[in-house]
Amino acid sequence: MVVESVEFRSWIKARFEAAHKVARHLGKCRELHGHTYIVEVAVSSREVNELNMVIDFEELRSKLSEVLKIIDHKYLNEVLQEENVTAEFLALFIYRELSKRLPQGIKLAVVRVYENPDYWAEVMCSDR
Repeated sequence: MVVESVEFRSWIKARFEAAHKVARHLGKCRELHGHTYIVEVAVSSREVNELNMVIDFEELRSKLSEVLKIIDHKYLNEVLQEENVTAEFLALFIYRELSKRLPQGIKLAVVRVYENPDYWAEVMCSDR
C-alpha cells in the first residue's frame, strides 16, 4: 500500500553490555570502563507490505541481535580493532552491519547508541 507522499518508520530498541576506552581522552574515559548500551533502530519505507508493516518487529529484532552478538559482553577496542570506540563509532558500526542484513526496499533510517540516559550519538541515512 502506498499512501500519499509519506514515509513509514518502524523502531525497535535493544541493550548490550560492553567495555571500552577512549585512549586519547583527557578525562576518566581513557581508562577501561563499561556501559549498558541502549540501541534504537529505525527502518523506513515508502510503502508497507501485505500485512501493513514496514518489517515484522521480530524479524528486525533478530537481525539486530545478529549484529549485537558481535559486540555484546566484549572489549570493544579489541573486537572492533579501534583505539577509540565512541558512541558515534558504535552507531556507524551497527548501521553498516545491520544495513547489510535488511531486505531490499527497506532502508535503515536511524541508529542511536546511548551510553547512558543523558548521552547518545546517532547515525542517520542521508540518501533521501
